Formats: sequence, C-alpha cells, structure tokens
Amino acid sequence: MSRQQWMDRIVGERMATDREFGERVQQSSFSSQQWGLIMTAAEFEIENPEMPAKAELAADTSKVPQIMPELDRIEQQMAAGGAGAQGGSGSGGNGLLSSIKGALGFGGGSDGGADDERLAEAEALLDGYAAALQTRLEDGGRWVRICEMAAEDDGQPPE
Repeated sequence: MSRQQWMDRIVGERMATDREFGERVQQSSFSSQQWGLIMTAAEFEIENPEMPAKAELAADTSKVPQIMPELDRIEQQMAAGGAGAQGGSGSGGNGLLSSIKGALGFGGGSDGGADDERLAEAEALLDGYAAALQTRLEDGGRWVRICEMAAEDDGQPPE
C-alpha cells in the first residue's frame, strides 16, 4: 500500500482536529469553504517515520499556490452574494470591503504582495493543523504505530 494506509487510520483524529481547529480558521482571512479547498490541496507526510521520537507530521503545501485564484473567486462570490461576513475576516482584515474592492477592480487581485501574504497564511495554518494533529495522535498513544505504518509504506514502491 501507499501512504494512504496510515492516512486512513487517522480519519477519526483528523475529524476531531478539524472541529478543534475551526476557531483558528474563523480567525483567519479564509472562509470555511476556502479552508476546505486549501486542505484538499495539501498533502500530509511523516518526516523520519522510522524514528517516532524525532518524526514530524508535515504539510506538503506545494500545490496550494495553484488554488489561490480559486480562493479569490470564492471570496468574490461570497462578497457578491452578501455572504462576505461568513467565515474569515478577509484578506488584510478588511473582509467584505476588500472583497468588493477586488471584485470591482480596485486593488486586491493583481497585488502580488497580498497574494504572497495569503499564501503564507494558508501555509502557516496548514503547519498549525499538522502540529495539532500530531499532538492529538501523540496524546492518544497512536503516534508510534502511525509512524511504523508510514515507515513501512516508505519502503514500498509508489503506486
């Protein structure tokens, strides 16, 4: 099997972490819909699984930049539909106002700095999520076994 084997074994812990992490997402500039897309773009891996004491659950964020335009579209749709206050506070803390400005072509969309900030925020949230999930696994006594499964998976050819 692939990396999927150990991921399948932590579904319950992921669901619990999702619930607990929801507050951090609400405090971010992302809506819950945007966060769902970010989570879909991220992949989780265990670095150094053969040494559980030194192993670390890490988020591979290499695909996140590809979905940033879609995050902007979601934000614009929410602003156009009057749902801008739902979820996060918007990029830079301006929320609905910045969404409307972006939809009208006043600032936002073409600002590479804002895009870089949002990408950095998404990556930081994913790192925080990975750390929270690892802590949950460690506290629940499952970390060592999950690392063993990941180490076994690493020794096999990719699917």
